Amino acid sequence: MASRVLMPKGSDTMTEGKVLKWLKNEGEQVANGDPLVEIETDKVDMEVESMASGVLRKVLVSAGETVPVGQMLAVIGKAEEDISSLISSNGGAPAAKAPAEPKEAPAAQPVQPAAAAPALQPAAPTPAATGGRILASPLARRIARDAGLDLASIQGSGPGGRIIRRDVESATAAGAPSAPSPQFAPQGPEFRDEPLSQMRKTIAQRLAQSLGPIPHFYLTIDVDMKKAKELRESANKLIPDLKLTYNDIIVKACAVALTQHPDVNASFTGNAIRYHNRIHLGIAVAIEGGGLITPVVRDCNLKTLQQISSESKDLIARARTRKLKPEEYTGGTFSVSNLGMLGIVEFSAVINPPEGAILAIGSVEEKPVVENGQITIGYRCRMTLSCDHRVVDGATGAKFLQTLQQILENPLLMAL
Repeated sequence: MASRVLMPKGSDTMTEGKVLKWLKNEGEQVANGDPLVEIETDKVDMEVESMASGVLRKVLVSAGETVPVGQMLAVIGKAEEDISSLISSNGGAPAAKAPAEPKEAPAAQPVQPAAAAPALQPAAPTPAATGGRILASPLARRIARDAGLDLASIQGSGPGGRIIRRDVESATAAGAPSAPSPQFAPQGPEFRDEPLSQMRKTIAQRLAQSLGPIPHFYLTIDVDMKKAKELRESANKLIPDLKLTYNDIIVKACAVALTQHPDVNASFTGNAIRYHNRIHLGIAVAIEGGGLITPVVRDCNLKTLQQISSESKDLIARARTRKLKPEEYTGGTFSVSNLGMLGIVEFSAVINPPEGAILAIGSVEEKPVVENGQITIGYRCRMTLSCDHRVVDGATGAKFLQTLQQILENPLLMAL
């Protein structure tokens, strides 16, 4: 019996997905568990495996198209099986193939006879353009930008000559020319419109859901990080491969503090406040080319600093390449966002709903401080707790920060 391939729901926030690349062709044999199609979700790029064995009879959504979660992408069945009724059960015809770019017809490219080309100089590839703008998918633009490639030198193989992912990857392997620095371009359009990626769409929606309905309030504390600094330096000397960071120490300290203040490890559900019995701590990670994702260290309070450091590095590395599994970036109960490595001294983070709070971490600064009436050199870090006032009261948040400060200023408490 023929089977439908549907756009999967990769996360609780995902409402639509984009087909990036089909890994099997129509008419090709497919086995259960074979990688079938690569899609872009609001969080990651992921491969969707086949849930059936047979022949890929019909592809209904082409690469580059965005469709809602649950829409049929393809049909797998026996070679001679009638699949017309299965296709019609999905609403009749396949979804209209709307281009991701604004509705502009690609400019016609004149066809030159072979004899017109110079004898010793092959014609340079001409990318598809419209109105002076190169047609390329958002993913292709991001890959080209990361690789420093000039899109004008790449031949597109997508619909209407559109440059897609495989074109950029092929050009990278072949050594395409680097892109000129746009700020020094002598002429050209005054701006460009970049279509929103699935991740950026979701960030926009989630910010509206967070800052609009959620009554935020903020609490800031100044933490003496001298002993945390000594712990980091000693641990890295004893275990050279550890590479312990301030973030690892703060994550562990937050987990310990949450065990003492379970009212902060909570979420607003609409009709109730949900107090979580386990501590799953999210770490906000910026994605190259734009976007944000929050991989989750689960049962963080039960793990050692070494375990947290190792797991965090793995999650962060795969988050930046959009290779996380859905279960690795969902289900957090509390989050931290650290911009200290970028020199930011203090900031306020936006709560990641349905969580009740998020901690914003600034840089550890070497600065003069007063201790016992004497001026000395200290290491200070400003931390701001953003709280959902429906879940966390001011005194509750303040007591959590006091405990967090005490732990960071006396790191031995993390081991007790």
